[in-house]
Amino acid sequence: MTEEAYLRDYDPKAFDSPLLSVDAVLFTYREGQLKVLLVERSNHPEMGKWGLPGGFVDLEADGTLEDTVIRKLQEKTGVVPPYVEQLSTIGNRSRDKRGWSVTVCYTALIAHQECETHIDTVSDAKWVNLKDLEKLDLAFDHKSIIAAGRERLKQKALYSIVPAYTLPEKFTLSDLQHVHEVLLGKPLQKKSFRRRIEQADLIVDTGEKSAEKGRPAILYRLKPEASRHTFIRNLEL
Repeated sequence: MTEEAYLRDYDPKAFDSPLLSVDAVLFTYREGQLKVLLVERSNHPEMGKWGLPGGFVDLEADGTLEDTVIRKLQEKTGVVPPYVEQLSTIGNRSRDKRGWSVTVCYTALIAHQECETHIDTVSDAKWVNLKDLEKLDLAFDHKSIIAAGRERLKQKALYSIVPAYTLPEKFTLSDLQHVHEVLLGKPLQKKSFRRRIEQADLIVDTGEKSAEKGRPAILYRLKPEASRHTFIRNLEL
């Protein structure tokens, strides 16, 4: 039998297939707090519970899993992140009441101001402080998925400047240090942190200053190549 004949007669339903979906863990930083984007489920199972935005792969519409993530985020929240990064794949017979289920999880950072207007127009989507998650009974296994995304962010804060992508386009060095401290859960030594950032040459002085009271601070922006930079040494905690 030729391959052409084999594929012509092949029945994709000949073998059991699990439910295949994606889930997105989007983080932002606002008012000194790290937040995650949640949506309220409008259908069974777990109807009425809050959980991560996501959904099933559309075999006709989606060319890749990343296409599925972006499509579901746009449909459910109106937010399209600047990038998505695969976090993990989880599959078992117990995570979804509908049957054997596999979800491919993605994560991303996004500045609050880039999506604020979109979220405000969607009644069943909201940013939730991570510290408030313990009070919520989230859908499926989403609480553990968020924990995995949070740990990934912590690791990135140790060796990259990626946490800056939760900040507005223009930010102060104090803003940058504080978001790192929030992610790491520990204070950082001011002089060594600033020296680390300045020596890496990843930010640009915008020539502007903050409007805060007292002594205005210089406003910086990231260089385009900043997201690809990794430090030789992790931050010392």
